[in-house]
Amino acid sequence: MELVIISGSQRHHSESAKVAAYIASAANQFKTVQHIELCKYQLPFWDGDNESKSAPGCDWPLISEAIMQADALVLITPEWDGMAPPILKNFLMMCEHKETAHKPALLVSVVSGINGANPIAELRMNGCKNNKLVAIPDHLIIRNVGDVLNAGTDNMAISERDDSIRHRIGYSLHTLHQYSHALGQVRQLQQQQPYSQQEKYSYAM
Repeated sequence: MELVIISGSQRHHSESAKVAAYIASAANQFKTVQHIELCKYQLPFWDGDNESKSAPGCDWPLISEAIMQADALVLITPEWDGMAPPILKNFLMMCEHKETAHKPALLVSVVSGINGANPIAELRMNGCKNNKLVAIPDHLIIRNVGDVLNAGTDNMAISERDDSIRHRIGYSLHTLHQYSHALGQVRQLQQQQPYSQQEKYSYAM
């Protein structure tokens, strides 16, 4: 099983990337784990033209190959003015169902304060329509993120709250792994037992 973690901050050295690094270290259930930090890649603003994905200097082919191979994804979003940032929403618009359809995604919100629920609601509402990602029921909100998941000499929890969020991350990854097995069977059935003219329904209603 292969896991791809998408870090959706537009800032380098972000708290989202810190959380992604911890999740990558904890995802022992998966055979391989890849962390894609979107701010380090050159991607165009999606204009609906597939040719832009292969334009000179565009890194989309690298990202597309990674998510094609993935069995599951983790989408990490910071909360910016109560919303998911443009770079992550742009990524989701660039994803096509052939890359992501019927693959489970764990949604993770990262916030410096005590909110963080709005980006999760936003992504559940409109982040998985045409790409057909399946956001699993469980999600994570990492509140006061500066106080948790900070690597020490042995990467051990430094407070009761830190320990609690690490344990919750472990549970969420365990659940995501089980969904990746189950939805792998769905993807096989979609190929082996297709519905008549199902290619007409590439986009959700």
